[in-house]
Amino acid sequence: MKDVSHITADSESWQKFLWKKQEFPDNYVPPTFLSSLQRNSKSPSAKLGLVTILPITQHLANTATFLSVFARLRSSRLDPRALVYLGSGLSILGFVLYELASPPVLHSTRNHNPYLNPSRKRNRFAQALKSSILVFLALASLAPVLRTLTAATSDDSIWPLAGSLFVLHILLADYAPERVNIVQIRGGVVEAQGGQVANFQSPVSASVVLASRLQTDISVFSFMLFAAQSFALLPVLRQRLQRHRLPFLVFTCLTTWLSFAALPRSSLAPALAIVLGLVTFGSPGVLVWSQRFKNRIRGPWDPAVPQLR
Repeated sequence: MKDVSHITADSESWQKFLWKKQEFPDNYVPPTFLSSLQRNSKSPSAKLGLVTILPITQHLANTATFLSVFARLRSSRLDPRALVYLGSGLSILGFVLYELASPPVLHSTRNHNPYLNPSRKRNRFAQALKSSILVFLALASLAPVLRTLTAATSDDSIWPLAGSLFVLHILLADYAPERVNIVQIRGGVVEAQGGQVANFQSPVSASVVLASRLQTDISVFSFMLFAAQSFALLPVLRQRLQRHRLPFLVFTCLTTWLSFAALPRSSLAPALAIVLGLVTFGSPGVLVWSQRFKNRIRGPWDPAVPQLR
């Protein structure tokens, strides 16, 4: 090994080139080597954690609202017809918001494609209306069957089964924003299309189990219709609104307020507030606090990361 005690050149004369012959040994480390050291340069902030956790808060509030509606229907404190009218009106409003928040479409000036004709939105509305009518008819015909589906099963088995299905749905639900895929279609037009529909099987199974504990067919019909709106349509709207921060914040606040307003007993409000508060504010706080135990070292010696634009 070379003796570097006689070298008077400073670290600026040393160059990071293996192919260039220099007066320094191969294992030479300049004094300024650690001047560019960065520790935990990309630590998440509390604001970012709060924005990330809002979809979970909204989903928990939606689940609490759904369970409160079931409790009110079972105790005859909610008119099932009013639930049908309210759910249908909110579904129409959600469809309008979904269309207004649609991703932009890039048009081609060379070719005209009928796929992007303005009448396409009217066609989508007609298809949505047709699907809604079919769902209405299907649930109306299945309501008597669903009401007596678990007549031979005791409540001690129904409640744990429904609870486990809801917990499974909360754990496996898709909380990510709408995944937008850029698809090239004929005619030189690029359009953004949405991602997959959120997980639907677990809450529907739990809803069927709970619906069998209601007393009338109209209650079963309204409850299953509300289940389809809560766990099939609302997650799709949530994923699209997540791409717009302010509308999604307002949407989450309204959903949270509705979960408190729908509670069958006011004594449950503190418990719901504690759960939503811990999830909304406690989780980001724990994330930021845990960063003190993280030690991610970065510097100029790391491989270069390409910047894609």
